[in-house]
Amino acid sequence: MRPIKLVPDQTSIAFLSYRWWALALSIVLLTASIALVAVRGLNWGIDFVGGQSIRVTFDQPVDMGALRGRLERMDVGDVVLQQMSDPKVVSIRIPLEGEATNPIGKCMGTGGASGGPADQSNKIASKVRGELTKAYPGVDIGAVNSVSGKVGCELFSTGSIALTLAMLGISLFIWFRFEWQFGVGALVTLFHDVVLTFGFFALTRLTFDLNVIAAILTIIGYSLNDTIVIYDRIRENLRKYRKMEIQPLLDLSVNETLSRTVTTSLSLVITLGILLLVGPDTIFGFTASMLLGIVIGTFSSFYISAPVLIWLNVTPDSFVQPESGRPGAERVRETFPDQR
Repeated sequence: MRPIKLVPDQTSIAFLSYRWWALALSIVLLTASIALVAVRGLNWGIDFVGGQSIRVTFDQPVDMGALRGRLERMDVGDVVLQQMSDPKVVSIRIPLEGEATNPIGKCMGTGGASGGPADQSNKIASKVRGELTKAYPGVDIGAVNSVSGKVGCELFSTGSIALTLAMLGISLFIWFRFEWQFGVGALVTLFHDVVLTFGFFALTRLTFDLNVIAAILTIIGYSLNDTIVIYDRIRENLRKYRKMEIQPLLDLSVNETLSRTVTTSLSLVITLGILLLVGPDTIFGFTASMLLGIVIGTFSSFYISAPVLIWLNVTPDSFVQPESGRPGAERVRETFPDQR
């Protein structure tokens, strides 16, 4: 049985001819993402803001408005409800008394008091369980997760540091492994992918928790892997085709790695798509962010990482070593002339 080829041999797609359209689209999406995060903010999970998280399964789809009103009358704080893919399952998040809803302000000392005591958390959880059991007979109340404000602040700080160090470390590695232009291109690509992921969560209001931080770190790794494969082929072609213009050379490099990129991305998209549809709700945010990251990472590998080299004035002779000037060097060049 012959293997199926998703990408024909010797493709010659002019990716770089569409770079200005891709740049305009990226600028629009980046601007929208930054505006969404600034105006709407993120739906922070209890991992970062502290509080109670209760997963409740009803025997039939519940009226979210009535449920919200019932919980608010209990005076347990600013309740956040999120209905899962199964309309019978609802996640109830209750901030602890005095907790900030913005971990940035809380960690900077502007968001209110730090975490409440453990006995207060237990009382709130018991109060909510009792009311739900009374109002909705047959309801199944899952485990109650509780995180204090101090722990949430520490998790937010360490998560932010992890993202920053990962991006900087990757850029420095590529800088020393290739050239500084490649390091800048990798950093711009990673910034593009991470910001769009943040914008997606600000738009959809999915819970932003530690699972999402793990997904973003995975996206960074995938985007880096794809970018390095293309950059390595670009570097090889810069040595082989020193008389070729830079735009055709970049198109050639992207086309030569296209089969590998499409195969890898498509296999991941199929796997994540199935997991998104039939997987557990507890990892829905992780799966959604991963799926989005694969699409964005593939796009940025074609239309961000490669065009950045043009904008940084990389040419086929940018990295050619200067002539050594040794005696006999001219005779060697005459004997073995460069045919390319």
